[in-house]
Amino acid sequence: MKRLSKTLLITALLFSTTLQASDLAKEKRWADQVVDGIIDGEAIWLNDGTSEFLGIYTEAEEDKNRAVIVMHGTGIHPNWQQVIQPLRVGLTGRNWNTLAIQMPILPNEAEYPEYAPLYDEVAPRINAAIKYLQDNGSKEIVLIGHSQGASMTAYYLSTSKAKVGGFVAIGMAAFADDPRMDSTRALEKIKIPVLDLYGAEDLQLILKSTEARAAAAKTAGNENYTQVRLAGSNHFFDGKEEQLVIAVASWLEETTSK
Repeated sequence: MKRLSKTLLITALLFSTTLQASDLAKEKRWADQVVDGIIDGEAIWLNDGTSEFLGIYTEAEEDKNRAVIVMHGTGIHPNWQQVIQPLRVGLTGRNWNTLAIQMPILPNEAEYPEYAPLYDEVAPRINAAIKYLQDNGSKEIVLIGHSQGASMTAYYLSTSKAKVGGFVAIGMAAFADDPRMDSTRALEKIKIPVLDLYGAEDLQLILKSTEARAAAAKTAGNENYTQVRLAGSNHFFDGKEEQLVIAVASWLEETTSK
């Protein structure tokens, strides 16, 4: 009986570990699809200390030794046509090098709350991206995240000592069932400049938490927190890609020129 119990315990632990780690097989499938289709930029492979993951690096039209790291939302990839690809390409025309990276993901059937354990896998990936950019001459780096990618980035910034110039949170929710996913809690600890950008027709969870997010930034004493509502835009800024790039680029210029 004891031997059986021990076997069951080990099996449960292994099963739990599997659920709590990024689906590397799915990451590879995404990479196989994405790499051959890249028109702007080049595929690079970064290492988070345990495995390699995909990044797409795109050089600015005029290199000013500055870059953004772009983080996608739930379950997708770093060349996603909504939000991610428009930003990673569009900002190069505003003289920002861009590096879009593969974030930890789960199988398609996974529910949003199941992503909570993956938040602990985010720091090594962002750190690897920062090092790559620094090694390639970027002296000023800003983090950009969309949807769950924004929440993951907020958690990273609230728990990390990394020195970056700012944070652009696009369509960031305040999912509070797990403290790691609670962006309002994270914002209470973030002191760097923040652009909290969302669509006027965004998801209800995001629209309902706008005041809470602003209050959290006030609690942090962050005088460089800005909240912007983009008219006519949904969560994926469909048909508003140009306005999205302009809004982000304008804030970057205003913030980094100080």
